[in-house]
Amino acid sequence: MLDSGLDPAHLAQLLSLPFMQRALVAGLLTGLLGGVLGSVAVLRQLSFFSDALGHSALLGISLGILLGLNPTLVLIPFAVLFALGVNQLAGRSQLPTDALLNIVYSSSLALAVLLLSRVRSYKGGIQQLLFGDILGVSWLDLGVILLLLLAAGGYLLLTRRSQILLTIDEPLAISRGVAAGWHRMVFIVVLAVVVAISIKAVGVLLISAFVVIPACASRLVSRSFGTYVLVAALLGAGCAVVGLLASGLFDLPSGPSVVVVQLLGFLLALLLAPLSRLARP
Repeated sequence: MLDSGLDPAHLAQLLSLPFMQRALVAGLLTGLLGGVLGSVAVLRQLSFFSDALGHSALLGISLGILLGLNPTLVLIPFAVLFALGVNQLAGRSQLPTDALLNIVYSSSLALAVLLLSRVRSYKGGIQQLLFGDILGVSWLDLGVILLLLLAAGGYLLLTRRSQILLTIDEPLAISRGVAAGWHRMVFIVVLAVVVAISIKAVGVLLISAFVVIPACASRLVSRSFGTYVLVAALLGAGCAVVGLLASGLFDLPSGPSVVVVQLLGFLLALLLAPLSRLARP
């Protein structure tokens, strides 16, 4: 990668590169919906689910590598099956959800390491799996991301009233006839899909931070539920774009760059939180 720093000519040259354009579009889309879903996941105490899925996703990626298939295409159905399986186990077992998730992702990670030990060579590299390589996103990856994000966004938009009520007060939502179990299952599946496609950007180890940090930062400064979701979405998208630009300008890994920018946004929200509390009626 070029190393001209913040030179405007270098930035213009970087933005003219097709792979950078694809990466920025992918980062914008995944960051936007990741912020929306993350805001709901944090309030529903599902933030650990994204971390568990991120670690378990390495097993799906390993299966794709062994089968000679595009890991992204294998990872999406794997994430959906993982979400449905965890939802069933949580409903039928007497174990706490966090303990169950710990068992599932630890065993999945162990199986993934065993499978990868049988792979003599992988052109993508283990480091890219762990920390992301959105600069290598293909048109196929971008098409899959766009299609799934449109589907997920459409679902959230059509069921927004039920989602808001379930997030704020689930017993009240059930008393008003909202199918809480069905909506919970579908939301977990949608969250799993978004986590799966976002792994391309930030990798297995950092996916939880990618989903959770913008939501936590937004919660510190927001005065209403609508503002909270909107700010989380804007932070997710904005931090993804800024992180990717920093990655390209200074030849840094894309995933860690995005998460560090999110961390800076969170620290800024911490500083602004007292002002936000004073402004509340």
